[in-house]
Amino acid sequence: MLGVSGMTVCIRHVGKSRGTYSSACAPSNHFAQRISASHLCNGSFVKTLPGWRNPQRPGTPQFVRSYKAQPQSYQLTLPQVNSILKTNEYSFKVPEFDGKNISSVLGFDSNQLASNVPIEDRRSAATCLQSRGMLLGVFDGHAGCACAQAVSERLMYYIAVSLLPRKTLIEIEDAIENERPVLPILQWHKHPNDYVSREAGRLYFTSLRTYWQEHIDLGVEEKIDTSAALKRAFKRLDNDISLEAQIGAGNPFTNYTALRVALSGSTACIAHINGTDLHVANVGDSRAVLGVQNLDGSWSAVTLSTDHNAQNLDEMERVRSEHPPWEEKTVVRHDRLLGLLMPFRAFGDMKFKWSIELQKRVLESRPELLTADEFSKSFPANYHTPPYLTAEPEVSHYKLRPQDKFLILATDGLWDVMHRQNVVQIVGEHLTSLRSQQPISASGYKVTVGQMHSLLLERKARVSSAFTDQNSATHLIRHALGSNEFGSIEHGRLSRMLSLPEDLARMYRDDMTVVVVQLNSRLIGAYEKAEASAN
Repeated sequence: MLGVSGMTVCIRHVGKSRGTYSSACAPSNHFAQRISASHLCNGSFVKTLPGWRNPQRPGTPQFVRSYKAQPQSYQLTLPQVNSILKTNEYSFKVPEFDGKNISSVLGFDSNQLASNVPIEDRRSAATCLQSRGMLLGVFDGHAGCACAQAVSERLMYYIAVSLLPRKTLIEIEDAIENERPVLPILQWHKHPNDYVSREAGRLYFTSLRTYWQEHIDLGVEEKIDTSAALKRAFKRLDNDISLEAQIGAGNPFTNYTALRVALSGSTACIAHINGTDLHVANVGDSRAVLGVQNLDGSWSAVTLSTDHNAQNLDEMERVRSEHPPWEEKTVVRHDRLLGLLMPFRAFGDMKFKWSIELQKRVLESRPELLTADEFSKSFPANYHTPPYLTAEPEVSHYKLRPQDKFLILATDGLWDVMHRQNVVQIVGEHLTSLRSQQPISASGYKVTVGQMHSLLLERKARVSSAFTDQNSATHLIRHALGSNEFGSIEHGRLSRMLSLPEDLARMYRDDMTVVVVQLNSRLIGAYEKAEASAN
């Protein structure tokens, strides 16, 4: 079943889920920890699944599922591997004017690889046309893809509106009111496979228009503060997601979509790049990491975001401080919010934000949109003082320097299997063609002369094909799945990871979404000098 010759995987049921949500009724392919690629390669894995009881205790049931792989030598060919890896890759190069690039972004590469079916990750990228700068983001959905889909389509519009001066907003509103053409505020950069929801478009536009009308009605022309604008956009979109699910619309399908968006959830990690100013706004556990090239040519990783989960002690303290002392033992249990949710900040997830009374009113008013089983599971235990979850982002501001060469945005599917320094090293060497020149390091490993000879021959044979990945995000995903301890790609390992059946793939890896932004060092250096002379 796993395509590994002679391998048996014995799996027992336990009550803890590996997924973002945890429950005793969780599907059996969601685990508390993911099986490593080494287990897949050597076949030495036994796992306990929901329902298992200690066999030493009399009268307790034990349910064991065994998956027996039939001996087979089949593996994906290199063209098949490349076809899978490159299906969703996308590259964009910022246009030049008079032979010059006037943006601090040269371009970006992005890619996605699904584990869930359908994939719950999303990605977005757009150039701000009526303000300045470029927006890029990754979104990791949970409890379905509905929220991640909506946020990936809508958040950048909310940010763009937040960055526009009041005068421009008045001009846009006047053009719409008088049915004149409206200049676009964003230029999207999308892969043809990136889905766009058409059904809820009117609802989404109405909410966005209400947002800018309220901004106009304030009657104050404020200086644009990018950090504050990002926070306003995040919080307002989450508020609109909540309202849309409560009030409903005339179209039953739109009602269904709005409720699904509100009851599912999504993390978001957004970068806004304008000149030497890089702002990162983050909710959840996706990450932004900067690749910095040192004077000696080596690479350093600078993390620009923090994970909002139980591993972040400051975040733990924030969550507990927002609730009464008598909830201290229940607000975070088993490293999850109310024992259920892994990220401590997210869009949607209204079951962690609405009061019980509001949840009942919304769900009871539209019973046809939820099954009886979904309705019964909608109320978390120990739910006393909502909201427990927020979509307010943590925003960081970074001044770009000429040595800052690229920015990586990725969902946790990448960071679960690769350290940030390794990620930056791989991308840096790929972009600068240094990889084939670096010596093989066997530090910490026992390697025979014969093994070293084989590695050198393999390296020599691959020199001509080491850069067949023109897309840096694809190159990174290839390494995430296929690298051995020496940093070399093993075709067999990569083939096995890509040929896992749908019901087993989630055990070994999560959805992966990667965006690699190449920065314009020459222009950033010129900006830096101009700012220094002005001061």
